Amino acid sequence: MSNDLLTKPQDGVYEEVGLATKLREGTKKAHTMAENVGFVKCFLKGVVEKESYRKLLGNFYFIYSALEEEFERHRRHPVLKALYLPELWRKESLEQDMAYYFGPNWRNTIAPSPVGKEYVECIRHLSNTDPDLLVAHSYTRYLGDLSGGQILKNIAIRAMGLEGSQGTAFYEFAEIPDAKAFKTAYREALDQLPVSSEKADAIVAEANAAFKLNMRLFNELEGNLIKAIGVMLFNSLTRRRGAGSTELTPAAE
Repeated sequence: MSNDLLTKPQDGVYEEVGLATKLREGTKKAHTMAENVGFVKCFLKGVVEKESYRKLLGNFYFIYSALEEEFERHRRHPVLKALYLPELWRKESLEQDMAYYFGPNWRNTIAPSPVGKEYVECIRHLSNTDPDLLVAHSYTRYLGDLSGGQILKNIAIRAMGLEGSQGTAFYEFAEIPDAKAFKTAYREALDQLPVSSEKADAIVAEANAAFKLNMRLFNELEGNLIKAIGVMLFNSLTRRRGAGSTELTPAAE
């Protein structure tokens, strides 16, 4: 069954709305909220504290590893197979960054934070009980990485004085030379997924839950950031609430 819905605009002509549009429209509020988390606002203003940043990447390593392992497990699943796209996968890139930030013994050094562990458990649980909902986690993370990745990479390089591509492999998509075209094809694939309207709504709800998990990951890091830059500077950087560009956090279009 198609995931398309029928909506009736002012001219009275019905038109179809697919899953990609439902996800974009249904997560706008969460998107803006994510961009207004203190850690993200500081990052976008060029204030990046290395210890917090490497802890975030450490969590991402466990989260992406889980997500990609479950997509591998379900690579022939009738819904997930269309989004089985190894060119998006971040595990190997994050392994490079882990070695840079934590040294050659990084596998015995890093561990997920409490929220990072919860995030991983959520992905594993969905894979075992309702794999269709993994679509939400793919959408939330990978499209955001493609949309704002290069901007975030450049901010990180300037803020932490990095050289070349050291410490920023996470943002490199060597197998995707045209991010805009890839995102268009990805959204088209979303619209062709064989899910019902009810399941599409559940995927949107799960995408919003994924945004909340990401916000909680960011919130975990604010203590380290405040300690590093000072309470007064942190408050001055995060005082004003912006509308959100929807271009620099998960699932940006």
